[in-house]
Amino acid sequence: MTTTFERPARPTARIEDPALLTGRGRFLDDIDPLPGTLTAAVVRSPHPHARIRGVDLERARRHPGVAAVIGPEEVLAALKPFPLSLKTPMPYYPTGTDKVRFVGEPVAVVVAADRYLAEDAAELVEIDYEPLPPVVDVEKALLPEAPRLHDGADSNVATDRTFAFGDVDAVFAAADHIVKGKYSFPRYSSTPMECYSVIAEWQDEVDGPAVQAWANFHGPFSMVPVLAGALGVPASRVRLMIPADNGGSFGIKAGIYPYVALMALASKYAGRPVRWTEDRIEHLLASSAGSDRVMWFEAAVSADGTVQGLRADLADNVGAYLRPPEPSTLYRCFGNITGAYKIDAVQIRSRAVVTNKTPTGLNRGFGGQQLYFGLERLMDKIAGVCGLDPAELRQRNFVQREDFPYATPTGGIYDSGDYQRVMDMLLKNADYQALREKQREARERGEYFGIGIATIVDPSATNIGYVGLATPAEQRKAGRGKSGSTEHVRISVDLNGIVSVLLGTVPQGQGHATVAQAVVAEQLGLPREQVRPVVEMDTATTPWTVTSGSYSSRFAPLLTSALVEASEKLAETIKIAGATLLGADPADVELSQGQVRLRDEPERAVPFRHAAGLVHWDPGALPEGTPARLYEEAAFTPPQSKAASRTDQINSSLCYGFVAELVSVRIDAATRQLELEQVVTVHDPGTILNHQLLEGQVHGALAHAIGGAMFEEMRYTDAGQPTATFMDYLCPTTAETQYELHSDHLETPSPLTRLGAKGCGEGSSMSLPVAIANAVADALAPVGVDITTLPLHGNVLNELLNGSDSERTL
Repeated sequence: MTTTFERPARPTARIEDPALLTGRGRFLDDIDPLPGTLTAAVVRSPHPHARIRGVDLERARRHPGVAAVIGPEEVLAALKPFPLSLKTPMPYYPTGTDKVRFVGEPVAVVVAADRYLAEDAAELVEIDYEPLPPVVDVEKALLPEAPRLHDGADSNVATDRTFAFGDVDAVFAAADHIVKGKYSFPRYSSTPMECYSVIAEWQDEVDGPAVQAWANFHGPFSMVPVLAGALGVPASRVRLMIPADNGGSFGIKAGIYPYVALMALASKYAGRPVRWTEDRIEHLLASSAGSDRVMWFEAAVSADGTVQGLRADLADNVGAYLRPPEPSTLYRCFGNITGAYKIDAVQIRSRAVVTNKTPTGLNRGFGGQQLYFGLERLMDKIAGVCGLDPAELRQRNFVQREDFPYATPTGGIYDSGDYQRVMDMLLKNADYQALREKQREARERGEYFGIGIATIVDPSATNIGYVGLATPAEQRKAGRGKSGSTEHVRISVDLNGIVSVLLGTVPQGQGHATVAQAVVAEQLGLPREQVRPVVEMDTATTPWTVTSGSYSSRFAPLLTSALVEASEKLAETIKIAGATLLGADPADVELSQGQVRLRDEPERAVPFRHAAGLVHWDPGALPEGTPARLYEEAAFTPPQSKAASRTDQINSSLCYGFVAELVSVRIDAATRQLELEQVVTVHDPGTILNHQLLEGQVHGALAHAIGGAMFEEMRYTDAGQPTATFMDYLCPTTAETQYELHSDHLETPSPLTRLGAKGCGEGSSMSLPVAIANAVADALAPVGVDITTLPLHGNVLNELLNGSDSERTL
C-alpha cells in the first residue's frame, strides 16, 4: 500500500546544515569518549608482493612514549581470518601475515602517547622482505603462469560462475547480426573529505572479551558479524558507535572494519583505548576503491535492431583479497543486467580475480558503473551496425510502460516506469535534432563534436541475497539462504508531545534527518519543529539488522517506509487518547495541524501534546486494553526481497528507477582537451520526497561520474607501485564541473514502498561515464577511433588520435 506524501510548497532548508556551517559538527576527531586514549601509527608494506621473512619490533618497543607494538605474530595469535562470503582458500587478516600482497598493506601497528611519537617509533620497525613478482593486470592474473597471490589456492580466481537464462545458443545461431565488444572500466575512488578514523577499546571481562569502537563507519552492518568473526567474539560483544557527522563516504568507508579489528587488538596489547586517524596518502594507498573490470559483451541482434540475446563475461579485479562484502560488485546488478531493454536470452560469466592491488569494495553506484559502461557502449555499437540513431535503437528495445511489473530473465522485477516518456523528455530538453544539426556543421568545419546518450535502470534498496549467487545452488544450504532489504526505525513521543525519531541508517550528508522529520511530521499532522530526528548510531541501543546502513540507495524506499509504519502505530494511540479527551470515537478523529480533531467537526480539537500527556500522566483514563505506550519500532521488510532461487534467479533490488542522460562534448584538435559542454539528465526516482535534496544528489553523482570518466584513475605500474597523492590522482574541482546542465524528473511511484519512493543518489554515477564515452566516440567516429576504456583526458585522446590513420592525414 502506497501512502500519500504532501511535499511543502517551497523547498525546506536542510536541518543538518546550521551545525555544519557554524563549526558545531560532531565528527570523530571532535570527540574524545575515553580518557587516556593512545594514538596509533600503521607500518605499511612498500612492496606489492613479498614474503615476510622476519619482523623485529624491539627497537620500536623501546622508544620513549611507546605503549605497544604489534605485528603479524600478535595478529595470528589473537585474530581469525575475516569470514568470507564464499569458500575460497584466500585468508584475509587486517595485516599481512605470511606475505604482503599490495603496496600499503599494514604489517605492524605502533601505539604511543601521541601521533608524533608513534610515527617516529614506526620508523624503527624492521621487516625482512623477500620480494616476489607482482601482477596487477586482471587478464595477466588469469594466465596459468601468473604469480600466485595465495599459495593455498589453485589460481588467482576467487570465484568463477556461469549462468544461462533462455535458449542463448539458439538465439545467437539465428541472429542477423552478432555484435561484440571488449571494454574495461578503471579503478577509482570517491576521496571523501574525511578519511578513516577509529577509536577502539578491548575489554577483558569476566564473561569473555568485548570490543567497543567508535568509527566513521559507512555501514552496511553486515560487516559486524564479519568483524566479530575475526575477533572471535559473538556479534553481541562488538559495540560500534558512529558519530552524528561523517565527512563523506560514498561507500568507501564500508572498508574500515579491518582497522577496527586491528586497533582493537592494539588496545588489547596497550591496555588502553587506541585512536587512529588515516592520512590522505594512506587513504589513497590502502583504504578501498571500486573494482576495475574487464568485460566482453556479445549481442544477438535482428535486422531491425532488436536485441534478442546477450552474453556477458565479467572479470573484476578485486585486489589482493576477496574482502567482504565482495564479490558484491559482480552481483549487485544481477537482476537488472539487461538494463532498460527487453532481452529474453542471457548468459553471464562472473569472475573475481585477485591481483597485487588494494582490495576493493563499495563505491557510489558500485556494479552499475561497470555494467553500464559495457552495455551502453555495446548499444551504440549495435546502432552503428544497424544504421540507426542511438536514441532510436534504445527506444526500439525499451521495456514498455504496459510491461510493468516486468520480470527480467535473471530474476529482477522492475516495479514501475515509463522509459519511453523519459526518453521523450530527454530529447525534447536537449533539442536533439538541433543538436545533431550543430554537430553536422561542426564536422564540416573539421571540429570534433560528439553527442552521447545512456539509458540505465537504477537499482535501489538492495536485496543482500545476491551475494549468494557466488556460491553454486547445490552448495547453498537449504533453509539457510540470505536475503532481505529490512530497515528499522524507532519513534517515541515525550510528555510534551515532542517526537523523537531514531534512525537505523548512517547518513554521510544526504539529508536523512531532513526527510525523516518531514515524513513523520506529515504522518502525525505536526509542525516539523515538533519532530526531532536522531542520526547517531550505537549498535547497542539503535535498532538495526545486518542489512541496515546507508548503501545502495536504501533510505528513500526502505527507511521512509519504516517511518510510515511506526508513525501509524503511534498515531493510533494518540487518536485514542485525543478521542478520550474529546469524548469521541477514535474512528472519527484525525491528526492535523498539531491537533487531534474530529474529522467532521474540525473546530472540536485538542492539542497533540495534550493527547500525549494523557498517555504519560493519566493512563488510567485510556479505554481498557489500550497500552500506555508512545514508543514504537517498525521494521519494513518487503516480501519481494528473497534469497536466490535454485535456478540462480534473484530480484537483486526492491526498486528500479530509470535515468536517461545526454551529453555533448567538444575536443580541441590542437590541445586534445576534452570539454563537456552540456549535460541533460532525466530521472525517474518514483515519488520525490524533497526536490532540493534530490537535485543535490544528482549534482553530486554527476561530479563523481566526471571524475571517473575524465580524470580519476588509481594507476599501477607493472611493478605494482600505485598513485598515492593528489599530484597523480586527479579529482575534479569546481573548475572542471562547469557545464550547462538541464535536470528534469518524472515520477512513476513504486507500488512496493509506502511513499512510492525509489533511490536516486547513485544513478548519474552509473550513466554519465558511459554517456561521456559515447559522446567522445561519436566525436571521433569520422577518424575511426573507438572508445573502450576510461578515463578520457588529453593524454589518452592524444594517444588515440595519434594512432589514427585518418587523423595523421588531416
